[in-house]
Amino acid sequence: MNPLRPGASDSDEFRGFEEARTLMWCYEDRSRTHARLNQTDFLTDESVVAVHVENTTRADRVFLSAFDREGRLLRGDTLYVDYANQRLDVTAEFDHDYTGMAVPEGSELKEAVARENGWVIDMHTLREYDPLEDRRTTQRAVLLAHLGDMMANGEARGFLLGKHDAAEDPGDAADTDAA
Repeated sequence: MNPLRPGASDSDEFRGFEEARTLMWCYEDRSRTHARLNQTDFLTDESVVAVHVENTTRADRVFLSAFDREGRLLRGDTLYVDYANQRLDVTAEFDHDYTGMAVPEGSELKEAVARENGWVIDMHTLREYDPLEDRRTTQRAVLLAHLGDMMANGEARGFLLGKHDAAEDPGDAADTDAA
């Protein structure tokens, strides 16, 4: 049983399924973080370098604090959590620890990090995030994760990968890989 995700197992029988499920959870986390921060003006305000997400004191809301380059508090915002899929849990790809974002010593941001009651979003990384590209990449990765299981079960014997326009000659698959 995987302690990070309830119901997940470490069985080799459906390894591709488990991998695909993990890929989808990570995609959903990234997508949710981007969508929720897009509900604020923090995403468009270039002076906001980091956002502290305080998600531990209340289950029904998330308190956000925006910080500038020097780690000074700029302003705050509150996002309400009406449904479980609106929570802003740690998204590693945007977390300041994962991205290596510097936290100025002695700053208000450093104090927020030290309280350990949430996590910090590196806004530079979040602004570079392309939801559409992430969706496409995740879809392809999920398919590839399932492919091993499908081939092992005899559900797939071969496949084509690539960009092939149906309007093109069906026999012309120059940019398609077959296996």
